[in-house]
Amino acid sequence: MNVLHFKNNSQNRDVISLFSGAMGLDIGLAKAGLNIAIGQDFDAACVATMRANGHKVLSGDIRDIDPADLLEQVNLVPGEPFLICGGPPCQPFSTAGKRLGINDPRGSLFMDFIRMIDYIRPRFFIMENVKGIMSAPLKHVPLAERDKNDPEQQLGTVLDVILSEFQKLGYKTVYGVLDAVNYGVPQFRERFVLIGSRDNENIFMPIPTHFQMHQNASYRWQTLGDTIRDLEYDCGECAAFSKERLSFLKLIPEGGNWRDLPTDLRRIAMGGAFESGGGKVGFYRRLSYNQPSPTLVTSPVQKATMMCHPTQNRPLSIREYARIQQFPDDWIFTGTSTEKYRQIGNAVPVGLAEALGKVVLSVADQNAAIQTKRFRGTDVHQKLKMALEIGGSCYAHK
Repeated sequence: MNVLHFKNNSQNRDVISLFSGAMGLDIGLAKAGLNIAIGQDFDAACVATMRANGHKVLSGDIRDIDPADLLEQVNLVPGEPFLICGGPPCQPFSTAGKRLGINDPRGSLFMDFIRMIDYIRPRFFIMENVKGIMSAPLKHVPLAERDKNDPEQQLGTVLDVILSEFQKLGYKTVYGVLDAVNYGVPQFRERFVLIGSRDNENIFMPIPTHFQMHQNASYRWQTLGDTIRDLEYDCGECAAFSKERLSFLKLIPEGGNWRDLPTDLRRIAMGGAFESGGGKVGFYRRLSYNQPSPTLVTSPVQKATMMCHPTQNRPLSIREYARIQQFPDDWIFTGTSTEKYRQIGNAVPVGLAEALGKVVLSVADQNAAIQTKRFRGTDVHQKLKMALEIGGSCYAHK
């Protein structure tokens, strides 16, 4: 079987999406010019959302899916798909909590992502996750039991295993942590991204397109006001804060948090968290129209990660959540309110996804760079290059 024949078929841009969720990643890739042939997810609400928006879906646990059956669904053979994309469940690799990593059953799902790549042999793949995957230990050892002299505890990270597996499959990879705000998304949201090339092509991380400072307004970071101000009095379906929490939030100015409460109320409002460490910036947080949104979480009403509207005494609505993640206004989300918030909060922002799609297309079409005989103005151009790299740290791996 010749897996390289795809390079002769410039019109084929078929994508197989795994762990698709509400399809934020897929919408962005489609905007870049790719064709989402099929999506997959285990979550019933996500599957219903994909179908409600007219997309072909394979429902079920990826551990039970035969890649041959997946290819048959879209009438493709190994080596033909342009791209496989997906974000295996990331809770085990979060920087919060126990970080069980590969010891968590969900953490092993990235091996099924690799299994799909191994059989299907797409020209490219994109894998996204939380940035904690870069340092998540392969073996979780409770802090009290850690011994730096124990060789069994020096097993490396989950990322080491992922990179090693893709290297065995013959894929060239590049990875890094990207902040969505640098790609036109009105939200600070750092995500780990790994891009792979089957054919040893010159892949790279997307270059930032938006900046905190720029002489042209269209290239500056997008703010919350730019994105949701028109929904202020027409927000649609929305969660609610408890009466007690709302009584404190009413005292918080736009852009403030619990530290802006009267001194005598801070301990009362915070409860046991008052004595805990950390910045605690998410407690009684009221957002600002003049800044990008903080990272959206799966619920806007949790005590430590509140997402209170800048001027209204309510959390961000489902429709506002979707705007911040850049879903189309007519995108249909199914399920309960809790399920809708979770689907949107877990999604890849559309703008970041579009930038990723444009990267693989530019690599495939070999038009990503302007070739010159000489790089003039070395000092000036090096400073510009450093400015561009604020989008995140990038790492190459072969």
